[in-house]
Amino acid sequence: MQPALGTDRVNILGIGVSAITMRDATATLECWIRDRTPGYVCITGVHGVMESRRDTALQTIHNAAGMVTPDGMPLVWMARLLGFPHVERVYGPDLMREMSAISAARGYRNFYFGGATGVAEQLRDSMCRACPGLQVVGTACPPFHPPTEEEDAAAVRAINAARPDIVWVGLSTPKQERWMAAHRGRLDAPVLVGVGAAFDFLSGRKRQAPRWMQRNGLEWAFRMATEPRRLAGRYLRNNPAFLVSALRQLAQPSAYPHGRGGAATP
Repeated sequence: MQPALGTDRVNILGIGVSAITMRDATATLECWIRDRTPGYVCITGVHGVMESRRDTALQTIHNAAGMVTPDGMPLVWMARLLGFPHVERVYGPDLMREMSAISAARGYRNFYFGGATGVAEQLRDSMCRACPGLQVVGTACPPFHPPTEEEDAAAVRAINAARPDIVWVGLSTPKQERWMAAHRGRLDAPVLVGVGAAFDFLSGRKRQAPRWMQRNGLEWAFRMATEPRRLAGRYLRNNPAFLVSALRQLAQPSAYPHGRGGAATP
């Protein structure tokens, strides 16, 4: 699997986060499509990092990914403090918008896998309106329960029959990361991208935080206010733990193995 183009990875609490910009991310995906190089992308914020600290198998999945994008501003700030000042946030919905526009221009074929019943179809309609000429060659909503072998095989057949270049996976973390790692060798598509809540945001089913909140690392507060029952526990558990762990890492000289401008790998 080819790594993100021309980038290092920065070790953020054991996860090798790609030190990239949005342009790096889209160029990498286009390279994989052109070369038919199979790869998956983990779009990772505080939630993904902290879940990986509790689950070594999930940490391994992240570190085996072709690209791990800094989805949240805390990871961007951490990367910059560790010596990568050029790093930008590569947020799932924004990456999907950018690649959809590129797909419409280049003729790349897209498949949407995930979401609640009807969400993938709503997403298709929304993205095709936003990006005239976009090819969405299939959608699928997997069962909420763990799929049987027959159900899983049928999903693989359906995706491969559609011949997509990119499979967008909206199953939420950590389910989507596990699914991509398990299916990379079974799918013909060169690009798998786990975008989680992007399905709900870009289909119009849920509101996104205002841009000023996104830029200032406050999206979590907006999401918790809009979905307190589902998300309050996650944020109240993960955010303080991330802050404490990040400060501990930054206080260690080993966080900067080649000086403050150097690469760090987990």
